[in-house]
Formats: sequence, C-alpha cells, structure tokens
Amino acid sequence: MPSMTIRLDKLMPLPLLEQNTLGSDIWEGGPVLFRQPGKYIIQAPSGKGKTTLLSVIYGIRSDYQGGVFLDDTDIRSFSPWQWSQLRRKKLSFIFQGLELFDELTALENIQLKNAMTGYKTRQDITQMAEQMGIADFLHRKTGILSFGQQQRVAIIRALCQPFSFLLADECFSHMDRENSLIAYRLISRECDLQNAGLLLTALHEPELMEADEYLKL
Repeated sequence: MPSMTIRLDKLMPLPLLEQNTLGSDIWEGGPVLFRQPGKYIIQAPSGKGKTTLLSVIYGIRSDYQGGVFLDDTDIRSFSPWQWSQLRRKKLSFIFQGLELFDELTALENIQLKNAMTGYKTRQDITQMAEQMGIADFLHRKTGILSFGQQQRVAIIRALCQPFSFLLADECFSHMDRENSLIAYRLISRECDLQNAGLLLTALHEPELMEADEYLKL
C-alpha cells in the first residue's frame, strides 16, 4: 500500500491572521511535507494554533487560507463519505478535549471505536490498559476518572483502528513524566506496527520522546 503524505502549502487559519507568526515552521510556509511513517512533534505555547492545525488536517475545520493536501489531493474536494472512510481507515485523532462519554465506562468508550473497526481484540485492549496503568478502571464510568486517566482511555480508543497517520493533540498534558513516556512508547510502537506516521502537538518540547523532526508553530 502506498505511503500517505500530508502537505501544507502556505497554510494560515483565519483566526490567526492578526497574530505574529514570525518564526513558525508551518504557518504561511510551504510546502511543509509530512511523510508516512515519519514521527513529527509540533511544539508551541497555548494559542498558537496546535489544535487548529490538527483539526484542519482532520477535516473538521475549514476556516483557513492556503492548501492542505492528502496524497496530493486538496482536502476541500473530499465528500462527507470520503472523509468518513479516511477517518475510519487512514486518520486517527486523539482529541485534546478527549470527546469521551462520561456516562459510559472506560471500556465502553473504547469499544465504541473498536466495534466499528474490529481492529483490536479484548485481550489487546486489556494489555494496553495494563501498560497504561488503567486496567482496574476499565469498568468505571469515565466521568469519575481523573483527566489524566481519561487521556489514557482516549489514547487507547484512538489506537483501536487502522491508520496511516495518528494525530495526537497535547495528549499527555495531565500526565506525569513517567506516565507520559509510557503512553508515548505505546503510541510509537503502534505507529511502528502499522508503519504509520505521527503528528503530535505539545506545549513544551517533550523530554526523551524520539521524533524524526521537531517543528514550532
């Protein structure tokens, strides 16, 4: 299967037009090319557009100028059906806001994704939860878990599908250093297994997390 590429060409979100983006490796630059299976960490303080960048690539924001291309196809040309297929088979997203259902258990939240894809076995999910230290919380309602625990649920859910690129938006922000590294290694290993690319945003340059390239917004 051909490797996916994500290309940004003079991209600028409209809400950031009035901001000073001098020094950005991405905004209004071009072309910026992300190649599968590369791992890219994008660092910036709050308000510089990290979530916006990933949301544009994922097709849930369209308020930008410039171009975004998946495999040389402008994403503005994709139909809703094409987006649904991309999000099911090619792109997975760990949302900063997590997008979990509080009244469902952690396992039920994970199984919502896995039921659509059938990508992981129950044993796979349990093993990932054990690695992330949340196996004992799988049957608790997500709404009573700490935000750091919820982040780990969201990470496992995002790994329960095939993908060519994983988009991860500040997904370690409420974890300590040790748990962040455990989570990153799990993500990195799954990307390696799928020969997939990784776009990970962070407030600060993460320690001891290996990447092919570090970029700044």
